[in-house]
Amino acid sequence: MGRRRWLRTALAAPIAAGLAACDRFEAGSPVEARWVGAAHERGHRIRALASKSGSLPTPGRQRSAEALVIGGGIAGLSALRGLVRGGIDDAQLLELEDEAGGNSRGHELAGFACPLGAHYLPVPGPQTREVSEWLHEIGLMRLDPIRRISVPDERHLCHSPQERLFIDGVWQEGLLPNASDRPDTLAQYRRFAERTAALQRDLGFALPTHQVGWTAGHAALDAQTFSDWLKAEGLHDDRLLAYLDYACRDDYGAGLSTVSAWAGIHYFASRHGFHAPGERDPATEAGESPVFTWPEGNAWLTRRLTAPNAARIHAGRTVLRIEEDRHEVRVLAWNEQAQQAEAWSAPRAVVALPFFIAARVLANPPSALTDAASRARYAPWLVSNLHLDQPLIDRPGAPPSWDNVAYAPAGSNASLGYVDARHQSLNPVRDATVLTVYTALPETQRTALLTDTAPTWAQRVIHDIATTLHPDLPRRVKQADLMRYGHAMRIPVPGARSDPALQALRERRGRLRFAHADLCAYSVFEEAFCEGVRAGAVGEG
Repeated sequence: MGRRRWLRTALAAPIAAGLAACDRFEAGSPVEARWVGAAHERGHRIRALASKSGSLPTPGRQRSAEALVIGGGIAGLSALRGLVRGGIDDAQLLELEDEAGGNSRGHELAGFACPLGAHYLPVPGPQTREVSEWLHEIGLMRLDPIRRISVPDERHLCHSPQERLFIDGVWQEGLLPNASDRPDTLAQYRRFAERTAALQRDLGFALPTHQVGWTAGHAALDAQTFSDWLKAEGLHDDRLLAYLDYACRDDYGAGLSTVSAWAGIHYFASRHGFHAPGERDPATEAGESPVFTWPEGNAWLTRRLTAPNAARIHAGRTVLRIEEDRHEVRVLAWNEQAQQAEAWSAPRAVVALPFFIAARVLANPPSALTDAASRARYAPWLVSNLHLDQPLIDRPGAPPSWDNVAYAPAGSNASLGYVDARHQSLNPVRDATVLTVYTALPETQRTALLTDTAPTWAQRVIHDIATTLHPDLPRRVKQADLMRYGHAMRIPVPGARSDPALQALRERRGRLRFAHADLCAYSVFEEAFCEGVRAGAVGEG
């Protein structure tokens, strides 16, 4: 207590100065900000071209391939890898952006590598076989010859301290709020842990989801919101709900009142479960499950997935139309650099696009796709990389961590916190850095994300972090590079995972196959990668 009181006294003056800076910021002090990473105009290309001529453009170049992949996200890159490994050397991929990777691309700001989206990958368990095999291939996993088990390369694991939460005026280790002096909260934690373990035992949950069957029990969970299920279970503690809401927004882009109970349970039961404080392995008591991470986030992974097939990837191609007939698949694409249309054809193709885009560009979309697209909902996201010229003044408690989050009640739509680009550095000296702030926005803010300026959004993000965590942030930020996703990830709303259209699309055979995390009703690396493996398998007609 004496040390904490001393810290509060020592920090009082700097924090007051930071609050004054925050006041100046709120008055409209400028910050250099820009949009990076995505050209939303390309996504609207089909409508723009059609409005000019009344029809799609005439291609100026004809190209053919043995197989085509449409879309260069994780699923598309995985499908391309599978086609090539299966012996189809002339497999080509068309990608809208200038760099493949989808939601797992990276960036550089002021000399610092930083993510534009996904920033970590949990160490895969035995059920995530396809991902694990690839990680062995690129050297992130290896077989321990003595124990005969797969172990991760520790050089790429997240450094400690991994996570911390700002709550009750101090930082605590881990993201699950402390309950040492709150017996009712602890009882609720234990109740949720028991129910999660029971459902895992009785129904089964896995990542990827195709490793377990879909039962009436799963469907019953999928038919209701997570919040309704929690209420029926008598789980109502504010701190438990805040943590569960954060987990859902972090993985699904929407809170517990929006996602299904299946999704809420799946988050924990398919991974490390849920454990009340003091009732788990002491090595992970702070909530730190082993994850791979890099300053550039999952771009480290996508660049290794891309590298072997770089010559087969054609970036800056906006696909306008896909047609399938008895003999081939024909694709019309707009070459953004040459500003002309290209015609591609192949005996087979993998459509690795979100449902809402695939349904629009396919000339004759299957009814399952049309139905699934009409029901799909997507979360807008904002990823803000902030270049700081100096370290921030810190509050008492746990030291700066990789993931830093402010406590917020369920339903508040607060930011998801920030990660520090220098956390993986071996240099112990704290200095200038880049903080990556993640914000899952309500669907109602999609239009504002498109129309409001980058400086406007940067000010909102900085204000949020300054108000909740670091009052001195406004005077430390030198530049903000913002990445916006209008449709970042599919939200697993009630009924989404039970939709029979998903299975119909996964099982579709013929010249055209589908591969995307949308097929699993939510968006994570493991699901997208495995969907690409399935769709890119050669010899399955």
